[in-house]
Amino acid sequence: MSFDLHGKKILVAGAAGFLGTNVLKRLQAQPCDIRAVIHESPLQISHDKVVKADLTLREDCTRVCEGMDVVVMCAASTAGAGVMEKNPLALVTPNVVMNTLMLESAYAAGVKTFIFISSNAVYPPFDYAVKEEEMMSAPPFEKYYPISWMKRFGEILCETYAKKIKKPMHTIVLRPANMYGPYDDFDWETSHMVPALIRKVIERMDPLEVWGDGTEIKDLIYVEDFVDGLIRAVSTLQTYQPLNIGTGIPVSVNDVLHTALEVDGYQQAKIVYNTSKPTMIGKRMLDVSKAEDLIGFRSSTSLRDGIAKTISWYRTKHP
Repeated sequence: MSFDLHGKKILVAGAAGFLGTNVLKRLQAQPCDIRAVIHESPLQISHDKVVKADLTLREDCTRVCEGMDVVVMCAASTAGAGVMEKNPLALVTPNVVMNTLMLESAYAAGVKTFIFISSNAVYPPFDYAVKEEEMMSAPPFEKYYPISWMKRFGEILCETYAKKIKKPMHTIVLRPANMYGPYDDFDWETSHMVPALIRKVIERMDPLEVWGDGTEIKDLIYVEDFVDGLIRAVSTLQTYQPLNIGTGIPVSVNDVLHTALEVDGYQQAKIVYNTSKPTMIGKRMLDVSKAEDLIGFRSSTSLRDGIAKTISWYRTKHP
């Protein structure tokens, strides 16, 4: 299958963030014209076409979308379990505004394809691998309620632009597994589970505290694999079809921790479990068969290899 993006003008919104950086890095190897949009944080990698914008402002969204063929909407307000526990509404307003204005501006600018990065939080709290069509079959997990409905609304907007108007705009909705890898957020206040554990291992925390009891089950995908899926989706999908992009392999918090300990050689770690700390859903698995059938995607990086690559990157970045 060909990933021909030759000559396309592609906007990467949120190009300074974790996913945006990895998307930008991959697209730089393609024969396309990339506009990197940032807000307050600088790019983590070098690029010559950078635009600073506040995507909660209509005029900025109009400005960045002008002349683009493809928009990759990586821009988002994100946070870890701690922030979501303290202020569950913190992520709602900025994301709803950004998603709405960017879709509106892309459509007005004649953008051909809009890629929306959704979330596996849109699904109800089922204890099996959920399929794409099950998103609206029940209410979301209680702690995810605000973020889930925000993402669900974003998907409904994408479907509206793709199917419910006279002159539609092609939209692609991707529901990723929990991503990790280079350029992730390793800040103690805002990081997610994997980067937080990796940093605790690298810094040889003693004791090494784990939030919860370590038995939470996730579907984790190395970020470069997710970007592979994104490239395949934009090159293949012709109709509106939300897709799970993950591994389909259950991984516990303890699996992540012990893999990181082994990879980094922290043999004498004293592990303590703090069940008073905020945790999220006990089990979240994705059915990834549709992505394999429709775009030929299958994740190729094992948990051990992904964590090893992430640790190596972190040690190089933070010697």
